[in-house]
Amino acid sequence: MTDEILLESRRDLRERAFQALMALEYDGDIVEACRFAYLHDKDVAEDATVDLPAFLLNIVTGVYQSKDQLDQQIGQHLKPGWTVERLTLVEKNILRLGIFEMTEFDTPQIVAVNEAVELAKAFSDETSSRFVNGVLSQFVTEA
Repeated sequence: MTDEILLESRRDLRERAFQALMALEYDGDIVEACRFAYLHDKDVAEDATVDLPAFLLNIVTGVYQSKDQLDQQIGQHLKPGWTVERLTLVEKNILRLGIFEMTEFDTPQIVAVNEAVELAKAFSDETSSRFVNGVLSQFVTEA
């Protein structure tokens, strides 16, 4: 069955990881959230056996299990008066994803920042994408 599904780019898998993380904000199972995000727009039978990409599972699992640590890192790079709790779920999850990928994967920092900004543009607005860029750029500078 996996032969019928084209290999996705990391960009596509990041988007699917973001979607799975958003679903997990409202509870659920990591594998099921990844499976749904991965298959929701593919022409695959609901009960089909599909191997989920390791990149997708690893990044979603890692971000989900490291949320508190990632939120602390995000909080250290916010302007005075801002807290992580003040951020939207979209911004939080994009920032978590970006920082996790920079610190735990072999992704170059500039690529991780750019991909996070692209996610913000796709799932939020220009203001959010500038905000994500600013926080992650500060993270890179201070790291």
